[in-house]
Amino acid sequence: MMENKYPHLFQPIILGGTLFRNRIFAAPTGFMDSNRFGELPSEAIAYYERKAKGGAASVCIGDLTVDSKLGRIAKDVPIDDPHNFVMFNRITNAVRNQGAVCSAELCHAGMFAARSSGITGEASRGLAYSPIECVKDGRIILPMTEEMIWDAIGKFAAAADYAKRAGFGMVTLHGGHGWLLTQFMSPQINTRTDKWGGPSIENRSRFAIEVCKAIRKVCGPNFPIEYRFSGSEVCEGGYGIEEGIAFAKQLEGYCDLLHVSAGNHESEAFTVTSPDMFMADGVNVTYAAEIKKHVKTPVATVGALDDPALMEEIIASGQADVVEIARGLICDPDLPVKVRTGRENDVRKCMRCLSCFSSIMSNGQFYCAINPEAGRELESRYEIPPAQSKKVLVAGGGIAGMEAALTCAKRGHHVILCEKTRRLGGALRCEEKVPFKVHLSEYLDQQERKIAESGIEVRLNTEVTPEYAASVQADVIIAALGARPVKPCIPGIDNSNVMSAEEAYVAAEKTGQRVVILGAGLVGVELAIFLAWQGKTVDIVEMTDHMNDGGHVHHMRGVKMQLKQHNIGVHLSTKAEEITAHGVRCTTPEGERFFEADSVLYAVGQRPLRDEGMALNECAPEFYQIADCVAPKDIMNATSVAYSIARNIGRD
Repeated sequence: MMENKYPHLFQPIILGGTLFRNRIFAAPTGFMDSNRFGELPSEAIAYYERKAKGGAASVCIGDLTVDSKLGRIAKDVPIDDPHNFVMFNRITNAVRNQGAVCSAELCHAGMFAARSSGITGEASRGLAYSPIECVKDGRIILPMTEEMIWDAIGKFAAAADYAKRAGFGMVTLHGGHGWLLTQFMSPQINTRTDKWGGPSIENRSRFAIEVCKAIRKVCGPNFPIEYRFSGSEVCEGGYGIEEGIAFAKQLEGYCDLLHVSAGNHESEAFTVTSPDMFMADGVNVTYAAEIKKHVKTPVATVGALDDPALMEEIIASGQADVVEIARGLICDPDLPVKVRTGRENDVRKCMRCLSCFSSIMSNGQFYCAINPEAGRELESRYEIPPAQSKKVLVAGGGIAGMEAALTCAKRGHHVILCEKTRRLGGALRCEEKVPFKVHLSEYLDQQERKIAESGIEVRLNTEVTPEYAASVQADVIIAALGARPVKPCIPGIDNSNVMSAEEAYVAAEKTGQRVVILGAGLVGVELAIFLAWQGKTVDIVEMTDHMNDGGHVHHMRGVKMQLKQHNIGVHLSTKAEEITAHGVRCTTPEGERFFEADSVLYAVGQRPLRDEGMALNECAPEFYQIADCVAPKDIMNATSVAYSIARNIGRD
């Protein structure tokens, strides 16, 4: 018999007569690359199939709108459009063939549907419907009539019937985070005086129950229904866990799985729904655990889950029956199969940097900071032709250099990896002591370990000069030299009380109690949070009129909450003129101001080691300069560029 370290996690479960192979479900994530008719491309099929191939028991296709005329938002995919039937069949077939159950997340935006209308995504006139009449964001929200309520219930049922016929093995009702089902549940929003609302929990639950009953009627008793809702909205004015428990008790007997999330997308609680790096692993499990005490229906939990020991404990202790993972399976879709086969140390753990969510907003794709195949599942689906083996010299052992070296080694090349310092990991090693960057440190350690096991020849304390590169006689050189902190030209910058952000991360104990940081990019603001966690008083001085999120919109939400929570002053349009032994003299729109400080730290940008990289250009027949030594960006850029270039070397 095989020894199973996680017997509860890999115990099958039966829901609504359907067998699920384990307790790890891929939580719903939408695929935003649909065309104007709401049709998904082949890339979406590969994206969802990849999760099933990795061992998840259920893969949920997110953001499927049941009413493309009155309930759609942004690029939600219409499941009420008959033209999409073949597309859905292709998705469900791909997931099913990998042994997973494919679930359809059924959504209705309610009061938020006014942002777009119709399957063409045309701009609406600001008109939307919800349980009550109100005005939101300048839009007119009209109350749903009795006829409209029953019509919406019918739309959910029709969508479920459509989903079943299209090959979906389950439906997930999105009753959380602020959508229409939540709007009926919310005591703050639903103040109707009829049977569909008011103070009575029975009345506010009626819409959800009728939706479940209607689906049961058309799909039969052996078609599982998962109901997703927020156990608590965790925000001012929102309902708490007591209301979540009461609602769960109302749903007893009407669905097969209570999927307990948290938060509301319309508030700062977004980072509760999708816990950021400042929060603990499994931070939202408490809501599912409380609800499970009061119901017999199986309960699922979600949020910041990818540690197998923690997930096993959640199931074993009875806090939940199922764990649902979204970002963790984007970061490593093979998490279930790796854990089951005793390779949990190989799991690539999500850093919760929210690059994936920010990327889908800006690029329409889920790109992951540390999984270069995310968003490229279709092109990675099949093996490419074998590479002609070459001798590859990788100069620089940071994020990009390590990924390039590993990818080249997998392709059969002889790889020499040189790093001028005593260890691999690059400049990001300076953040090893930062509590909320623990998963970054784990990733760097994991990459270092993979390199040691791969047969790559590692040469530490070795700077790659043109002379050294020529002596190696490589066929290919990849320059991944990185960048160095920019030192601003300010009087007093060389004072003994001044450090770079990199130096401060390494030796935070050498900074004083009062700190001023020059620069409000992510490096500066994250450093401010790190120091504030140690009880220091921190002010940030930024000469522009905004903080620079570097394209990480969602991560900046969590950052701003931390800045507020720890009373970190952010002073925009403020230029440092002089640093003294006692602080920084600045000019502001209101005039001159002096910020007292024991330590002054600068985080004003990075200088790419471009010239140092270009000096290696003539040292091998093939030469590639990548990542920060071309232009400093972020981990996602470094990883994806390194992977793509290295993957094609020798592909003649």
